[in-house]
Amino acid sequence: MEYIPVIVLILSFVCLLSIGTPVAWSIAISSLVTMLVSIPALPAFTAVSQRIGTGIDSFALLAIPFFILSGELMNKGGIAQRLISFAKTLVGALPGGLALINVISAMLMGAIAGSAMASASAMGSILGPEMEKEGYSKEFGAAVNVTSATTGLLIPPSNVLIVYSLASGGVSIAALFLAGYIPGILTGFLLMVVSFLWAKKKGYNVGERSSLKQIVKSFVIALPSLFMLVVVIGGIVSGIFTATEASAIAVLYSLLLGFIYGEINVKNLSGILLKSSATTAIVMLLIGTSMGMSWVLSFENIPQEISANLLTLSDNKIIILIIINLLLLFVGIFMDMTPAVLIFTPIFLPIVTKLGIDPVHFGIIMILNLCIGLCTPPVGSVLFVGVGVANTTIEKVIKPLLPLFVAMILSLFLITYFPQLSLWLPNLFDI
Repeated sequence: MEYIPVIVLILSFVCLLSIGTPVAWSIAISSLVTMLVSIPALPAFTAVSQRIGTGIDSFALLAIPFFILSGELMNKGGIAQRLISFAKTLVGALPGGLALINVISAMLMGAIAGSAMASASAMGSILGPEMEKEGYSKEFGAAVNVTSATTGLLIPPSNVLIVYSLASGGVSIAALFLAGYIPGILTGFLLMVVSFLWAKKKGYNVGERSSLKQIVKSFVIALPSLFMLVVVIGGIVSGIFTATEASAIAVLYSLLLGFIYGEINVKNLSGILLKSSATTAIVMLLIGTSMGMSWVLSFENIPQEISANLLTLSDNKIIILIIINLLLLFVGIFMDMTPAVLIFTPIFLPIVTKLGIDPVHFGIIMILNLCIGLCTPPVGSVLFVGVGVANTTIEKVIKPLLPLFVAMILSLFLITYFPQLSLWLPNLFDI
């Protein structure tokens, strides 16, 4: 293995990040510097810029800006409040009821909006002050909000599952969407168990029990929002439309719902479109530069060398998955999810497929791994959003975060070594 390109790539990337260079530019510049070590300047500049351009030249990626827009419409369209009211009637009377409401609402909001940051922002803004008023510590509320927001990246529709499909060379998006349900719900359930035990130990206030009439009423109010899941996922699974077409339908549905609820009008629509455009630009730049780095890795034969070296360590599936999980957990601490998926999928996927692991199953393992990274400093984007909304500090949130991390790692262990948790639904629908 030629170590000089690897050393140049890692050192240049780490140095650029350490001086505050944005992630996308760090990826692009380090990729270019690595190519300059191997080939002359003109073809190096040409190859990297071309790969960044072709990296976003994919029909499947059209789903991402549409899902980002639909998520923003849902976030501003009064959806979060209706989902919280529904969750409150279900678990509000249990110990730690408001924390449990946060988890359930985040799962529903994340599933509808497809964005962990949107979920953390919406849930933190609405539930944070209410939890504080009821005697919950600000730090515990922020910890629950941050970790539960990531469940929406597993429960479809999820932009990062679309990115994994692209990076893997065409794994079925419909299969990935179905595969994410049980792992996402399992992760949310374990977070609820930890929240329940923590709240019971701290003696937080318990809410009033809701009557069946109240439950039914809140469900009916939330039903139009929840029905979007049926429209989008049902249409994809039944083959009525593709994931890209489903994303456009999601925009129309969420826009119509926002107008009906009266939360969206012509006046505030321009702001929603502008914010969605800005988010889309950031995501697409990350995708383009990450695809460029992925090509540089392939050009230098690095994935094949890593694969061969890992398989010489062991051919035991359990050991290899432990090593890959540890590496991904480490990567997630320092790298945002989208570039991590695009860069490391081509490296690890050939290894696991040689061991007989389904690419759909591995996709869920990878996404959950990197979800944990979103909650950890120094690059945890969801952590920063959750802490900012709660008006507290990362140092204070770490203590209540630790048991919730344990719940997420337990979920990761179960999903890794019990593949049917991911594959049962895709197999049931024969996808």
